[in-house]
Amino acid sequence: MTTNETSPRPGATVRLRNLSRSFGTVQALAGLTLELAPGELVALLGPSGCGKTTALRILAGFDSADSGAVEVDGKDISAVPAAKRDMGMVFQSYSLFPNMSAQDNVGFGLRMRKRGPAARQRRAAELLDMVGLAAQARQYPHQLSGGQQQRVALARALAIEPRVLLLDEPLSALDAKVRLQLREQIRALQQRLGTTTLFVTHDQEEALSMADRVGVMSSGTLEQIATPDELYAHPASAFVAEFVGVMNRIPAGLLDLLGPPAALAGADGGGPAGGKDALVRPEELRLAASPHGNGIVTTRTFLGQLTRLSVRLSGDVVVQVDQRTSEAAGLSPGDSVQVTLSDHPVLLAEPNGATPATASPGQVPA
Repeated sequence: MTTNETSPRPGATVRLRNLSRSFGTVQALAGLTLELAPGELVALLGPSGCGKTTALRILAGFDSADSGAVEVDGKDISAVPAAKRDMGMVFQSYSLFPNMSAQDNVGFGLRMRKRGPAARQRRAAELLDMVGLAAQARQYPHQLSGGQQQRVALARALAIEPRVLLLDEPLSALDAKVRLQLREQIRALQQRLGTTTLFVTHDQEEALSMADRVGVMSSGTLEQIATPDELYAHPASAFVAEFVGVMNRIPAGLLDLLGPPAALAGADGGGPAGGKDALVRPEELRLAASPHGNGIVTTRTFLGQLTRLSVRLSGDVVVQVDQRTSEAAGLSPGDSVQVTLSDHPVLLAEPNGATPATASPGQVPA
């Protein structure tokens, strides 16, 4: 970054207040309320059709809500055209002008704002340097890789110094290595500039690694919004628990295999797990070789420091167990093992994937 770069403006406070939006008989948003603090990066995460992109488009001004309001710094901008919302947007498809160089693409928004050629060139050079593409300033989109094109698109969005940055699945068209590099760069730039940012993605690894807070959406509603650590360790519903990370669902009838019944009592004390299924992360299960164990190893997958073992319990229930690779060295498909629960809280849910239930923790003693 050059010393001539202007100081960034502080990020804005953004509020989506009770947004509803329907398309025919499909309700995309059902009373969505969300607030972003100045300079915060919030990721909206969820399956296709959950409403996350609709929320982003309404914030950007590309679509309108049937009811509710969009506020920036306390001002209702629901009726303000997209071009006047002071927001930068990066799309999945890059959307660069093919007949313009990287520098001209970055400076396009400034040209629309009547900035002079010298100012446009200086700002474009600053942003291209910031995203590591100073040497490619004169190249055209077809001469750039996918990752380079997306960095040009990011620089173009930031060139106008927006107070709000919107990212719509910006990394999904890139290969894994480039995605990792670019998400780190986006996060570093966002923190450096202090731009309030809403990031829409279906990739939970992106959301958890980049965001200050992650909002998990389902059927047009916000199931939970929390820090990545909180979301993973303390999901508010069975939907969140099973959508974020890998989760084992162990039917109530098999819980006695994994520990004393009293150890699995629900919070209401209504007997072992209260007749509910247990939702357990792979790292919260323990296993050891045992000739008369309660499970059989079916597969093993090397993950570096960890090895993931699939274990078949009775009733053809298969659970995933993450074990240190050094501890799993002697275990192979076909081996008999004893699977037990760790001493972490167990999230209880209605059986057989029924309507997501509120988390009800039971405590497994050491």
